Amino acid sequence: MVILDTSIVIERVRRKEEISEGITIVTVVEFPRVLEYKGFRGTIYFPEPEDFWLAYDIQRKLCKVGKAKSFADLLIAAICIREDDVLITKDRDFADIAEVSQLKVKVEE
Repeated sequence: MVILDTSIVIERVRRKEEISEGITIVTVVEFPRVLEYKGFRGTIYFPEPEDFWLAYDIQRKLCKVGKAKSFADLLIAAICIREDDVLITKDRDFADIAEVSQLKVKVEE
């Protein structure tokens, strides 16, 4: 399955394209208009307690290589890892996260 990052959701809404993939609650908070968008038919994924610990562990690894990331990105990554879904994004920070974790990511241009 696939989860879309906020950057992709915003682009799809601007283009008036349907969104049938999943998103996280982080995207809803960052871009609340998605819930009003008639083309949104996807699932919203919420974090579980273990996602916070995974985000913490990923951040520790990133700090060791000097590439700390935002809490939002870490939580999105943790949810995707737990769900075993591919994250589609325009944000290259997720490539760094994938290097130190099991995140499956596709960074679009």
